[in-house]
Amino acid sequence: MDHILAIDQGTTSSRAILFDAALRPVSVAQEEFPQHYPRPGWVEHDPGDLWATVAATGRAAIERAGIGAGRIAAIGITNQRETTLLWDRATGRPLHPAIVWQDRRTADMCSALHAHGPMITERTGLLLDPYFSGTKLKWLLDTIPGARERARRGELAFGTVDSWLIWNLTGGRLHATDATNAARTLLFDIGANAWDAEICGLLDIPMQLLPEVRDCAADFGRTRPDLFGREIPILGVAGDQQAAAVGQACFHPGMMKATYGTGCFALLNTGTDRVASRNRLLTTIACRLDGRTTYALEGSIFIAGAVVQWLRDGLRIIRSAAETQPLAESADPAQQVVIVPAFTGLGAPYWRPESRGAVFGLTRNSGPAEFARAALESVGYQTRDLVEAMRADWGTAGVLRVDGGMVASDWAMQFLADILGAPVDRPVVTETTALGAAYLAGLKAGLCPEPEDFARSWSLERRFAPMMGEDLRSEKYARWRRAVRATIEAG
Repeated sequence: MDHILAIDQGTTSSRAILFDAALRPVSVAQEEFPQHYPRPGWVEHDPGDLWATVAATGRAAIERAGIGAGRIAAIGITNQRETTLLWDRATGRPLHPAIVWQDRRTADMCSALHAHGPMITERTGLLLDPYFSGTKLKWLLDTIPGARERARRGELAFGTVDSWLIWNLTGGRLHATDATNAARTLLFDIGANAWDAEICGLLDIPMQLLPEVRDCAADFGRTRPDLFGREIPILGVAGDQQAAAVGQACFHPGMMKATYGTGCFALLNTGTDRVASRNRLLTTIACRLDGRTTYALEGSIFIAGAVVQWLRDGLRIIRSAAETQPLAESADPAQQVVIVPAFTGLGAPYWRPESRGAVFGLTRNSGPAEFARAALESVGYQTRDLVEAMRADWGTAGVLRVDGGMVASDWAMQFLADILGAPVDRPVVTETTALGAAYLAGLKAGLCPEPEDFARSWSLERRFAPMMGEDLRSEKYARWRRAVRATIEAG
C-alpha cells in the first residue's frame, strides 16, 4: 500500500489525483458538471452530480495508473466549502438541490439577524453573511414542508460537501465532517471546538442534523467495497482552502497562501492565536491535528477565475482561458478599463452581498484585449485588498505562495507581484489543494512525514518579483478603489 487517492470536489468540476508515497502525482481524472441558476443571485448543484463525478473520477484515476486498489493506503478528501446539503438518513436521497457557497438567497435573512452579528462573529470567527452554511440550512428547513419536524425526529442529515461524500463513500455508515469544514458553517464555536447550541437555537436548527466533527487527519470510515474494488480507509479531510495551505506547507505563523480557482481565498497562519480581525476578515480554523487547533485569518474573493469564465461563456470574446494572456499583453496601455466583478456581491473586506458587477473607463476603442487585461487585473486588485487587511490585522505579511488554475498565467502573476509590491512564489506542484488532502491522509496512514519534514519538500518553480514603480502602483490601485466605491454606492 504505497499510494494515496485524493478527491478534490470543486465548484465546477470534480477531480481525483493518485499520488505515490513521495506525494508525486501518478494519474489524474477530472469531470465537469452543470451549474444551475434558478433565480438571480441563486446558485445550485445537483447533489447527484457531485457524487457521480467523484465516484467516476476516483475509478478513472485508479484505472489510468494501472495499479490495483490494494495498493491504495488511504483516501483524502478536499471540497468546496459552505455549500449546503440536506438528505434523508434512511434513503440517502437529497431533499433539495445543493445550495452553493456563492448563493445569496439569504441576504434578507442575514439583515434581519443583524443584532446577533457580534455574538456570532465572536464565537465562529465569521461574519453574518449568506456565504456561510447556517442561513442556507435555515432556509431549507423553512422552505421544505415538514423538514424541520423530520429533522427533530432525527430523520434528516445536514452536511457540507465533505459530509455528503463521506456518507456516500461509506454507504451511509458515517455522518461526519472535519474541523475546517465545520468552522465554515456559522454554527461552530471555533474556540470550544463544538457546535454552538445558542446559534443553532437562534436559527431554529435542530442539532440532530449535525455531523460529528473530527480532526483533519482522522478515521472517516471505509469506502464501500464495490466502489473501487476493496474497502479503502478515508483518513484525511479538509476544506479546499485549508487543504491548499497544508499543500503549500504554510505551517508557521505569518506564512500566507492564495488559491485562485472560481474564487480566490487567501489564508494567513496565525498559529494558536485566534486573531479577531478589525478589517472584516474571517478568523477560521486552518487545521486540527491530534486535537491541536491552528487558526488563520482568511479573506474570500467570490469571483477570480470565474471572471475569465464570464469572458468565455458570457461575453464570448475568448474560447479558452489561455487566450487571456496574449490579449492582455496586447491591450492599449493608454486605456484604463476597470472591471469590478461583483457578480454575486463583494466578498472581503467589503462584504456587500447586494453589490453587482460594473465596468469603468470604457472608450469607443475598448475591445477584447482591454477586457482581458481588466479581468486579470481585477484578481490582483482584489488580492491586494485582502493582503492590505491582513497586514493591518497581523502587522506584517511577506511572500505570498500561490496555487490554482490561474497561476499558470505568468502575466497575471507578474501583475499580482507588481500591485502587491511583494514577491509571489509559484511552487512546482500547483495542485496544492489535492496535495494537502493527500498529505493529511498519508500522515494518518503513516506514509507521510511530520509537517516539519514535509515542509522541506516544498519546491519553488518561479518567484515573481515586483517590477512596477511605486507611483504607477499607487495610481492604479487608487483607480480600483474608486471603482469599488462607485460600485458599492450603486447598490
